Amino acid sequence: MAKRVAVIDIGSNSVRMVIYEKTSRFAFHILHEAKSRVRISENAYQNSGNLQEIPIQRAFDALRDFLSIVSSFKARKTLCIATSALRDAPNKKDFINRVRNSIGLNIKVIDGQREAYLGAVACINLLPRQRNALSIDIGGGSTEFSLIDEQKTDSNISVDLGTVRLKELFFDKGDIDGATIYIDSQLKHLDATNISTIIGIGGTFRAISNAILTKSGYPIDKLHAYEPNCDEFQTLLKKIINSDEDELKNLGIKSSRFDVIKPGALILLRVLERFKIEKLVTSGAGVREGLFLTDLLRNSNDRFPPNYNSSVRYILDAHVDNLSYANQLCKVSKMLFDLMHKELKIEEKYRYELAIAAKLCMSGNNIHYYSHNKNSYNLIKDALEFGFTHEQIILIATLTRYAKRKLPSQSHIQKFKNLLPDSAQLEALSYLLSLAVTLLSHYPRNIDFTLSFEESKLKVESKNSLYLAKESVNKLETLTNKSIEISFYTL
Repeated sequence: MAKRVAVIDIGSNSVRMVIYEKTSRFAFHILHEAKSRVRISENAYQNSGNLQEIPIQRAFDALRDFLSIVSSFKARKTLCIATSALRDAPNKKDFINRVRNSIGLNIKVIDGQREAYLGAVACINLLPRQRNALSIDIGGGSTEFSLIDEQKTDSNISVDLGTVRLKELFFDKGDIDGATIYIDSQLKHLDATNISTIIGIGGTFRAISNAILTKSGYPIDKLHAYEPNCDEFQTLLKKIINSDEDELKNLGIKSSRFDVIKPGALILLRVLERFKIEKLVTSGAGVREGLFLTDLLRNSNDRFPPNYNSSVRYILDAHVDNLSYANQLCKVSKMLFDLMHKELKIEEKYRYELAIAAKLCMSGNNIHYYSHNKNSYNLIKDALEFGFTHEQIILIATLTRYAKRKLPSQSHIQKFKNLLPDSAQLEALSYLLSLAVTLLSHYPRNIDFTLSFEESKLKVESKNSLYLAKESVNKLETLTNKSIEISFYTL
């Protein structure tokens, strides 16, 4: 597969492009994104689905500029798909041929089931594992659903529900009751479905989640994997449907979405009212990521290998020079956890986050050595994007921020109190990572000591003097609720 790949998605509302760069076999990051709200389906649903000349020209102009960007980034492969707007258009061949003949771009029109599957592939690979979930991707012309359980997906369904379609057929005429009846008729495809989690893909769900996130003073600005409160989400949907433009603005809805947010909100409301939903999850990844991943993982059944995380691998590839040391630090951290977590009263589930923090805690070094803790913290908080909950991301970032320095500050704990473990467990995890860094102060070629722990006493045995480790241990900030004695023995 090419190192740089461009993905273009022609939807009913917008044309979007992402340029991805691989850093190793399955690791990647985004180099560039571009979006143009060309509204290619404008007035199409009032004209038997036929694309109209003005929106066609807008789409053509946007695609031509997108290819200029692709060329600038030297991407060696371009994947371009079109969804509902072209799928429904009797005159789609005219547009496809014009684009191919004029600018050399090949457009592949995919069916609704394929579109639903691509969204599901993105969710399975790039979100934390979800059980008994239904993904919903509301577009301009259609809405796609997929059942997701762990790494399995089935029942990929596409229905003729979309924000632009409903706007032109019902909302522009003030026929909300007619829109509701039409939505419910299309949702009969879900009658045999029994789910407890909704995964929201696409602009409508993200816009509503973002409004809740912003208004609530949520401590991090990250929509991917954000879990809005179900009752709050449903209440906001009802307000949106009955609001004018000034009220929509006050609710946190961007003006660019004023004309299509109400149809989207009504679709979501009718879906939520059909099920007993316990959890909502916002996905920042969708069809574009799914298309890229099916190309990247085409020989792996469209799934990452077990226990593989693309974001962790990307940070290691791009920001960690000494991989051997990172692996040693991870191993020693897990050794300390296994020996001490019961006495320190740390839940076993946090072993994973401690191990990831240990691997990544030196990632800020190559940005600026003297502020590497702060750099590692910011990098991880932003770039540890895929496969983690927000609680996991903040815990991992926090542990790296305070590694070999001091225990987490009370102001930091207070800021992220709803995302972090209790203070005692956080302090203990931070202490273990700092201790691991201390024990490896001499950067050995191989780990040259053994560890044992009994009755609050850690015994470190080595054939070497471990002089730097002994010196550094005395500088560690001790736990406030536990006294740990560390003894070194030279064999």
